[in-house]
Amino acid sequence: MRAGSFWSASLVSVALLLAGDAWATGGRSFLLVGLDGKTFFRPEGSVNGPNGSDGLGVIDISEPARPRLAHVLRLDTSVYGPPTNLQITPDGRLGLVTSPVTMRQEGKNWWAQPDDRLHVIDLVAEPPAVIETIRVGRQPSGLAISRVGDVALVANRESRSVSVVRIRGRSVQVVAEVDVGTEAAAVAIAPDGRRAYVAKNKAGTVGVMTYADGQWRHDPGLDMPVGPGTYGLEVTPDGAFALSGNTGPTPSDGHADSVTLIRAGTARPVVVDHVGVGDTAETLAISPDGRRAAIAVVKGSAAPHASPAYTPESAAVLVAILPEGRLRYLGEAPAGAVVQGIAFDPSGEYVYIGNYADRNLGVYRIVGDAIQDTGFRLPLPGQPSSLRGRP
Repeated sequence: MRAGSFWSASLVSVALLLAGDAWATGGRSFLLVGLDGKTFFRPEGSVNGPNGSDGLGVIDISEPARPRLAHVLRLDTSVYGPPTNLQITPDGRLGLVTSPVTMRQEGKNWWAQPDDRLHVIDLVAEPPAVIETIRVGRQPSGLAISRVGDVALVANRESRSVSVVRIRGRSVQVVAEVDVGTEAAAVAIAPDGRRAYVAKNKAGTVGVMTYADGQWRHDPGLDMPVGPGTYGLEVTPDGAFALSGNTGPTPSDGHADSVTLIRAGTARPVVVDHVGVGDTAETLAISPDGRRAAIAVVKGSAAPHASPAYTPESAAVLVAILPEGRLRYLGEAPAGAVVQGIAFDPSGEYVYIGNYADRNLGVYRIVGDAIQDTGFRLPLPGQPSSLRGRP
């Protein structure tokens, strides 16, 4: 793909027709989608290209069954790392998105190298604009913003740390970096803002951070085994449970992987259940009522086509979160190739999933205990590598 083809004049010129009060009052609902323009899944396997073709899309989901692309910004981001490297503040005024890696050329090939940038986007401006880029840890991947909106935590894979970012209005500042001892791929903050969970990807565990006396601290004695390749990580709205999506040691290898349920609303969080969901549980989203989780399952769609594990499609899987501390598989619907980010609309009736290789956003509907493909696809001017809205 030519770098210039990523941006069309019509998309760049689209203005976000939205007054500031509409964001603050919830008059409209939006998602952010990271658009990767430098890593591609080809029939022979994944390949990298030069920098300069990434972006960020603002998706208007005011009409949840038919989302629309409201605006596109040109900035660096990446599919390297979990698809949770961005989020909107609770008041809807700022968006945060990381750049996990950039590419360097060696001979004819391009190789990923850790980046350390966090972009701050003013979503009230017309059109939205990057107002600042700050430095966090190396290879900043998963990101979470507290329910109050005063702090963001950034999981840094290469630095093996979590950056603590203070948010005060439009001011965003790194105030601390907490060593977690191993690669940190994603992070989730409990609703009360006093505890956070860290996906330790290579270790196959979820760690615990606590906030007390004005500081975040990591307690390695509370690490919980969840499964290899843990990336997806979310907490239920009431703080009772946390869920971890586990990709397995090798994504798209043909082997079934799982989602793990953690009892989180106790002094010592513990793993209480697992459920199999298929090959490569890339990431997950929890419904607004906390009763269900939707999981983006890549299956074999990221494998080279010659691999016996290859499948042309992914899946959107739905599981129930039962009050007694159990997970129940409810069903699935087919999705496009190499699914990445996934998100619910505020009502919990619709689910959106990013089909990376197909360059579109799929729309699903929750009907009873079933997830159904509506058939609607929103074309995107890039490959959707991440997807999220407000906390």
